[in-house]
Amino acid sequence: MRETDEILAELTPLRRYARSLTRDEAEAEDLVQEALLRAHERRASFRRGKGLRVWLMSILHNLFIDALRSRRARERREAAAMEAAPLSHPASQESAVRLAQIREAFARLPEEQRSALHLVAIEGLSYAEAAEVLGVPQGTLMSRIGRARAALRAFENGEAARQPLRVVGGRDADDA
Repeated sequence: MRETDEILAELTPLRRYARSLTRDEAEAEDLVQEALLRAHERRASFRRGKGLRVWLMSILHNLFIDALRSRRARERREAAAMEAAPLSHPASQESAVRLAQIREAFARLPEEQRSALHLVAIEGLSYAEAAEVLGVPQGTLMSRIGRARAALRAFENGEAARQPLRVVGGRDADDA
């Protein structure tokens, strides 16, 4: 397989990871393009035995962290760009609402936990590969994943604070 074909095969995972980091479709596309440009500029630094996906995701992750640090003063937008892949059949309303709640709980995880869990659970990277992408020790990665899973379990068990359901045009218990 030619180098171009190898890189094209990695676009989908790069886009998914970028969407997970940025939570914005347009910003994710910009991040992927910038990562590919950086990879092209630094192609001499790629070591064949390391794995193209890990190298590209490391570049993408580092670009994201650099951008995040440069705009810490600005408030980041909360976007609903962490869309699940389109389903082959529409989910029932109850399932769609539950999926949206789980997606929101995942999006509320701290960035460190969300990226670690995304790389391992969604992208299928090994702990060692994910730790390399994030530039952290493997133990730190495992700790972040453990905390992320615990937070999601707590959400599933109803331990996470949920917004009360409000009836449109009605009165809430607090108003009574």
